[in-house]
This record gives sequence, structure tokens and C-alpha cells, in this order.
Amino acid sequence: MMLNVYERLLTGDKQQKQAYEVIMHLNVLHDLKAYNPILCGTFPLGIHTSKSDLDIILHSKDLRCLEQKIKRLYSHHESFTLKRKNIREREVLKVNFIYQSFSFELFAQNQPVNEQYAYLHMIIEEKILLKYPEWKQKVIHFKQSGVNTEAAFCKLLGLEGDPFEALIQYGKQNHIIA
Repeated sequence: MMLNVYERLLTGDKQQKQAYEVIMHLNVLHDLKAYNPILCGTFPLGIHTSKSDLDIILHSKDLRCLEQKIKRLYSHHESFTLKRKNIREREVLKVNFIYQSFSFELFAQNQPVNEQYAYLHMIIEEKILLKYPEWKQKVIHFKQSGVNTEAAFCKLLGLEGDPFEALIQYGKQNHIIA
């Protein structure tokens, strides 16, 4: 199940509509089309704050090639940083920059986007918000006080441990994800 995240931005609040315009103006979806870019995180779910960034995940079998392309396309943007590291024993490429006052984070790994944690978390969080719509403002409040999204959901669900893993386990146990 793939969410139509861009449709949600178009029909969302003012900041979501602005985010959509900025994403389209940057042309990132077209420029990185070969890597199946998907916006994940708080904006599609309507739980963004003024400090939220636009998280775009990518699937790349060749991070070195993608790194060169990203440098060519985006390195001139404000606060551009690029890091390669390992997360859960998988090499990842993480790029951050600011474009038209929006913070972007591009996150790539050799894993299909619909299997990446950012996407799975978004699917799980969407189901939780459908079940508990009153939690939307609580999540936003937690985020405004410095708690990350996954930790906010785990607090509300009473889950302990690593929030990234706990949310995945919750999703599996509740048949939200496989």
C-alpha cells in the first residue's frame, strides 16, 4: 500500500501546500525519479511543526553514483551536508540542505522505499492516527517540546526501548505491516 503523499500536501494546511510547491519547484521528484523518491515523515500525516524537515527517501543500488548526482544537483544550496554511514548494518547516504526556507533531508539506501523504516513508520503512524485522531495534537505537542516523532508515538502507546524498533514491532503485532 503506497500512500499518495503529494495529494495529501495539496489538500492540507498552508504549510503542507507550501511544501508541495517547494518540492515541485526544486524538481527533486523528477531529478531523482530513478531512485523512487517518496516523501515520508510528518508532512504527509499533518503532524509537522515549524521545525519539521521534508524527508525524502530513495532506493539506490549504487550510493556512490547517487552521491555524485546529488552533489551536482544540490550542493549549492544553503547548509548542504552529505554523510555516508551504516544504520542497522546497511550503508546509507544522508543529505541535508535548505531550499526556499524548507529543510530537506534525502535519505538513500539499497532497499526498496516501501520497505524502509521511514515509510513503514509513516504507514504505522497513519493507522494509529486513524484509530486515535485526538493524538494528532498530542504528537505535535511532544514534537514541539523536542521529542522525535517515533518517540512521541511510543510514549502515547506506552512502548519502551528504541522507538524506531518498537514502532516496527507494534506495526507487525497489530498487522499494520508484514
